[in-house]
Amino acid sequence: MEPRKIEIMDTTLRDGEQTSGVSFSVPEKLTIAKLLLEELKVDRIEIASARVSDGEMQAVKKITEWAFQNHFLDKVEVLTFVDEGKSIDWMLSTGAKVQNLLTKGSLNHLTHQLKKTPEQHFSDIQKTIELASKNDIKTNVYLEDWSNGMRNSKEYVFQYLNFLATQPIERILLPDTLGILTPSETYQFIKEVREKFPTIHLDFHGHNDYDLGVANVMEAVKAGVNGLHLTVNGMGERAGNAPIASTIAVINDFLKGVKITVKENALHKVSKLVENFSGFRIPVNKPIVGANVFTQTAGIHADGDNKNNLYFNDLMPERFGRKRKYALGKTSGKANIQKNLQDLGISLNNEELKKVTQRIIELGDKKEVVSQEDLPYIISDVLDSDAIERKVSVENYVLGHAKGLKPSTTLLLKVEGVLYEAHAQGDGQFDAFMNALKKLYKTHSKKSLPNLIDYAVRIPPGSNSDALCETIITWKSETKEFITRGLDSDQTVSAIKATEKMLNII
Repeated sequence: MEPRKIEIMDTTLRDGEQTSGVSFSVPEKLTIAKLLLEELKVDRIEIASARVSDGEMQAVKKITEWAFQNHFLDKVEVLTFVDEGKSIDWMLSTGAKVQNLLTKGSLNHLTHQLKKTPEQHFSDIQKTIELASKNDIKTNVYLEDWSNGMRNSKEYVFQYLNFLATQPIERILLPDTLGILTPSETYQFIKEVREKFPTIHLDFHGHNDYDLGVANVMEAVKAGVNGLHLTVNGMGERAGNAPIASTIAVINDFLKGVKITVKENALHKVSKLVENFSGFRIPVNKPIVGANVFTQTAGIHADGDNKNNLYFNDLMPERFGRKRKYALGKTSGKANIQKNLQDLGISLNNEELKKVTQRIIELGDKKEVVSQEDLPYIISDVLDSDAIERKVSVENYVLGHAKGLKPSTTLLLKVEGVLYEAHAQGDGQFDAFMNALKKLYKTHSKKSLPNLIDYAVRIPPGSNSDALCETIITWKSETKEFITRGLDSDQTVSAIKATEKMLNII
């Protein structure tokens, strides 16, 4: 039997942008749209709400121009309203060809917000659909608050669906607008709709207020929906929408008899890009895309992975363009350390490994973060040997910062016993330090410095202004991306310590 196709509609650029504090620029929206359709291979994207702003209009124009040239225009959708044709005029000015018409899916919303009868609402909707058809615009229809409608005014919902079945529309979109559904309700309600309307295309749009978004999506597919609405990183109002990464993994691993076109190996790339553009940070433990989800912490797990991959499951990181890591800390055993040493190409005998393991456990007890890049320094310190040289050291520096003057740095750097000095200014003290460093490397070295792509500062919760702060810098060279950390009571000094580690790594 041929697998049932499930359409994936990504609404990051519309519903996802309703995340508090998020606003994508026009170039960012265009870049995300391209990635979603060309690399992630979603079936459709919802990119904007009509009549919101001039910036929204410019973004839609750019996306529709690109989509038309690349044969994606029928996959680009815009949220519209029953507003006597104003949304249709807005769409015509942008070049968009598919509207997702927002209508009332519960009697409660209809009565108290619109203050209309069902017949009046249906008449207004019919006029909007007719106007769209005359202008060669296809229509999908949202039943806003449908989940509450099924709970409290089911007779109205089916009265409305009977009306929509007579209209020239493409899809009916069933949202759990307030994220109230349980998985059993999701299955029951969609099953009822599917049985009464076996040939109509149904989409389910799940929110995550009770953290049931993915579970509800799973039940919606079992109940017979044809499409799902998802967002990158689970972005969206309040607790957000059902996240695309987890949903795709669940469908591929647990739902037989269905097929999707989304490419798993692009999920992490798109997730990181959206994180950077939105400023909406991904929790480290977020399934599939979180920083820690493919990291084994306990030493017994690393040992088991060495013995026939005992702690692997079907969520292999390679599926998503990622790699398994082994954390270093107080629960690390020798197996964790060995996994990291293998990556660095370093080998130790049993006695040396025992000493290094003990030192990492001690650091973990002090709540210090140990990274793979820290290992050579720990080894050098613990074993008191020159096996791993510290070839580069920041011998001295003067940081200047005065009101009305640009911050400046004078830097003295020792590289394999030779001292180099430089002076530079910058937009801040650390920027001045980096400019001095770049000046030295440009003049005296054939090596190129990696790009700084992320900079984060942390202090322990509840600390005072004199607390130690940890600066975590992510660097990207031509061959790899890596992280270094520095610890000091002065933020700029901790950043300089992190930079010194980077210099020794390269």
